[in-house]
Amino acid sequence: MPEFPTSRNALGHSACDPCRMALRCLIVDDSPYFLQSARALLEREGTAVVGVASTGAEALRRAEELQPDVTLLDVELGGESGFDLARRLQRETTLKPSSVILISTYAEEDFADLITASPAAGFLRLYVEQDECLLDPVEHAPLPVK
Repeated sequence: MPEFPTSRNALGHSACDPCRMALRCLIVDDSPYFLQSARALLEREGTAVVGVASTGAEALRRAEELQPDVTLLDVELGGESGFDLARRLQRETTLKPSSVILISTYAEEDFADLITASPAAGFLRLYVEQDECLLDPVEHAPLPVK
């Protein structure tokens, strides 16, 4: 598994640092396998996964109800657009735009214009290798706040 400099492990923190509050995360994806894998990975690293959703309607309801610190949002939710959902989360909930991170197995270049136009804070590319899912943070200029 690749190491990322922004990883808490790179800073020497253990997954269970009692002096830090756990980041509260909502995961929105239509793949039950990804939801299960991402939840296990994030919780193992000390992130509190407060909920999951697999549709836009469920995501809107869960986001308002749970008020997560961060929402990982798949750009393709079956027949729904994650980009449209990011805009709806901004308009229809009290979440801050900076709390939404778009995720996809496709490269950032495939969605560059849509990512830039979205209210999301950033984009993470997912790598799926056999029975493992890896997150690769993509760095780019900060997106404008709308």
